[in-house]
Amino acid sequence: MSGEAPAAQPSRRLPTWQLFALAVFVWGTTWHAIVYQIAETPVVWGVALRFALAGAFCAAVAAWRGEALWIGARGVGLAAFQGVFMYSLSYLCVYEAEHHVASGLVAIGYSLSPILNGVASHLIWKTPLSRRFLLGGALGVAGVVLIFAPELLRANPRGSTALGLVFTIAAVLLSSVGSLSSSRNRARGLPFWSTMAWGMGAGSLLSLAVAGVQGTALPWPLSGTWWASLLYLSIAGSAIAFACFLGLQQRLGPGPASTVGVATPVLALVVSTAVEGFVPGWWTLAGVVLALGGSAMALGLGVGLGRRPS
Repeated sequence: MSGEAPAAQPSRRLPTWQLFALAVFVWGTTWHAIVYQIAETPVVWGVALRFALAGAFCAAVAAWRGEALWIGARGVGLAAFQGVFMYSLSYLCVYEAEHHVASGLVAIGYSLSPILNGVASHLIWKTPLSRRFLLGGALGVAGVVLIFAPELLRANPRGSTALGLVFTIAAVLLSSVGSLSSSRNRARGLPFWSTMAWGMGAGSLLSLAVAGVQGTALPWPLSGTWWASLLYLSIAGSAIAFACFLGLQQRLGPGPASTVGVATPVLALVVSTAVEGFVPGWWTLAGVVLALGGSAMALGLGVGLGRRPS
């Protein structure tokens, strides 16, 4: 631990189960909101503008809560490292993946997060990892395989579905680096909202740099639907949902908190079916059942969602 004062917990008054439910509801609907972004703008601009606005919102919340906006050069560097993985590289892959497969399927790929984060945390920091958690994660992985398998078998000759799966897996891996980094930043006592502001700012700058290297221009004008989805993705889907998720991560640990990524796809798949024309088959439904079962098993570990750690 550094000598910095411990940061105040986000959403202190909300019980753990409410943080979980809010994160799942918001993120379960943001996967479809991304569809409106990639329909009108290049991926790099959608990600850059989303996290620029989200970072500004987090900075405003930090100032309102009395958190120090300047967290020192080392703190800014740590926040930036978290940000480039969690708020830029992973989302660039997510947006690209949704060019190739339904948003609900991309969301389902994130059900790999609990097992990946739990195992990585165990390997790096020797955090506890039970057989029950591993079995729950394995069920989640099996669910993903069942859901994606029919889509890959129906893939077009150009391999669009396979490319979507590759981007999805890359997004999960990159996001896990950011998630584990954020866990360490909280343990170091970095202020919560200020760290998110710096991290999102760094992620936005990296995406802008990619746009510059690619020579990608921002098309104009943009529709009201695009602006509405941007606001929802920035404020609710980035600042508020990440606050809930990182708050869960602090209370439960990186592995159990990442089970948000297992429950969220179920809602995302419902939304995708309702508004994107995605038609799930029996394999998809079986995969959802496995993912839910694995989530329930993993969430039974450690501190329950209904109570706080002592």
